Amino acid sequence: MEKDELGKKGEQLAADFLRNNGYTVLSRNWQCGHLEVDVIAENSEFVVFCEVKARSSTVMGNPEEFVTAQKQKNLIRAASRYLQMTGKTKEVRFDIISVVANGEKFTVSHMPRAFEPQW
Repeated sequence: MEKDELGKKGEQLAADFLRNNGYTVLSRNWQCGHLEVDVIAENSEFVVFCEVKARSSTVMGNPEEFVTAQKQKNLIRAASRYLQMTGKTKEVRFDIISVVANGEKFTVSHMPRAFEPQW
């Protein structure tokens, strides 16, 4: 599976995972300028900003290990803009969803509160 195809599949699996676990998906690939959020979802308590990392193996490490400090800063900036634009007032949470492909089988792992924002 090509990298772009794996990324799209990972985002679809992440959105499906969230829906199946009681979240409403508000947006996928939300962009504001150069900032992007893979999946934005909400439940009764939180607006959740999700970074999705998909890999074809864990040989080089788990997908979540590739969410850099800069990526976290960009997600926080994007979240701030999204909240300003939409007027949402729920508590915010930053999650990582990792997807690992093993042939045609995929493992989805959800890490709620993967990092805390420094507003």
